[in-house]
Amino acid sequence: MLLPDNIHPELSIYYNGAIVIEQLKKNPSQNLLELYQCVKLKNGMSFATYVLCLDWLFLIHIALVDDEGMVHLCS
Repeated sequence: MLLPDNIHPELSIYYNGAIVIEQLKKNPSQNLLELYQCVKLKNGMSFATYVLCLDWLFLIHIALVDDEGMVHLCS
């Protein structure tokens, strides 16, 4: 859920997407798994939530995952 009304906000894709963006701002191109390790250390995000966040960020043209497994922050 992007903005749930019945669970804690920190479990939402919207909130967790902001965590991914924060890490991408530090380094605009990161390896898919290394980026996941950073966000997992920060707030314990599950891999499923991480993938949903990347999907959402791709749909709104914020992040792109290339064929080599690198996540890029779109400008």
